[in-house]
Amino acid sequence: MRIVKDGKERRKEILDVSERLFCLNGYDCTSTNDILAEIGIARGTLYYHFRSKEDILDGIIERIIADIRIKVAAIAENADKPVLERFTQAVLSTRVDTEVGDMVLEQVHKPQNALMHQKMEQRLLDAITPYFVRIIKDGIAQGIMFSDYPEEVVAMALSYAHTTFDALIDYPETVRLYKVQAFIRNTELMLQMAPGSLLEAMMPMFYREQK
Repeated sequence: MRIVKDGKERRKEILDVSERLFCLNGYDCTSTNDILAEIGIARGTLYYHFRSKEDILDGIIERIIADIRIKVAAIAENADKPVLERFTQAVLSTRVDTEVGDMVLEQVHKPQNALMHQKMEQRLLDAITPYFVRIIKDGIAQGIMFSDYPEEVVAMALSYAHTTFDALIDYPETVRLYKVQAFIRNTELMLQMAPGSLLEAMMPMFYREQK
C-alpha cells in the first residue's frame, strides 16, 4: 500500500535519505535512481521537491545553515554569559564537523563547484551576522570592544575563519596553532581589544573542540 505523506514530510525524507546515501557511497557515486529506490517514490515526486541531485545538495546545505543559525542565535541571546565566551562559542559553532558536513565541504571545495561554495558562504554570513553583531555591540557597551563597523568586522573575521578552519586538518600541529592564533589576534586588532584578551578566552575552548 502506497503511503501518502505531506510535502514537508516528504521533502525531509528525501533529504534524510540523500544525506545517508551521499555519506555512505559518496556524492558522485550516488544517483537519483539510488535515492528513488531507497525511498520507493516516483521520479515525478522527487522532481516536485528537487530539480536535480545538485538541488538536493543545496537543500542539505540549507539545513546545515539553519542548524548553525539556531546555535549561534542561542549563544548570542544568552546575556548571562560573558561577551568573550559568547563570541568564542559562536565562532566555534559555525564549524561544520559532522559526517554530513564533511561530505558537503568535500563537494563545495571542488573547482567545478566554486560558485556553490561562494553561495554557501554568503548564505551562512547572511544568516548569522546579525547575532555576531549583537555580541560585538554588547562588547562595545561594556568597553571591551570598539568598532564603528561591527557588521563589516564580522564579515571579514568569519570569512577568514571559514577559509582557515576548513583546512586546518590538513596542516601540521604547529601550523594549525599559528593560524588559529593569527585569526584570534587579527580579530582583536579589528575590534581594538586589549592584546591577548580574546586569545585567553578562545584558545582553551578551541583545544577542547580539537580533542
